[in-house]
Amino acid sequence: MQYTTVLFDLDGTLTESAPGIVNSAAHALEKFGIHVEDKNDLLCFVGPPLIESFQKYYGLDEVQAVQAVSYYREYYSTKGLFENKLIDGIPELLLTLKSAGKQLLVATSKPEFFSEQIISHYGIRPYFTYVAGATMDETRTAKSEVIAYAMEQIPGVAKENIVMVGDRHHDVDGAIANGLDSIGVTFGYGDRAELADAGATYIVDSVAELQNLLLQNS
Repeated sequence: MQYTTVLFDLDGTLTESAPGIVNSAAHALEKFGIHVEDKNDLLCFVGPPLIESFQKYYGLDEVQAVQAVSYYREYYSTKGLFENKLIDGIPELLLTLKSAGKQLLVATSKPEFFSEQIISHYGIRPYFTYVAGATMDETRTAKSEVIAYAMEQIPGVAKENIVMVGDRHHDVDGAIANGLDSIGVTFGYGDRAELADAGATYIVDSVAELQNLLLQNS
């Protein structure tokens, strides 16, 4: 396949975002009297939509989960947002791909408002044609919806020329739902088994391997 357009997940693919997400989730859960001793237990919040995770992992009902997201953002908007860093090699990867003529977009379940702030703060915003994220009112949160929204921003690009890159099964699931190929990366918060089970087209273990694959498909 000739991938002229690359959609990138944000958390775990471009950035190591776990500290800010985990701390924000802990803050929200404390509001419900839920104290999490081992914050590694909150890594489940990295990737999926927040409402889904609060309900699935901590038994909150839908109304409570909506409130939990509000509490989460209290911390995230002032501190958690920047408890984050770029994954080693990502700036160089983006420069190389852009120089090779690739069109790059972000496609993330993180709210678009926060995503724009993060990639601008870390100096990689100029590489991206568009940043497609979730809405703050939760009307667009599923990865399949975000990817569909991203594709609307690049009309005329054939599906076979677009690939989704991400570290969790949600990225692969969303790509498949939209008829796209996917590249699963194991340097994020998922693992090879999760990505393989989801049906990733390719799986890579390093940023260098990802770069080689994307340049081979030129």
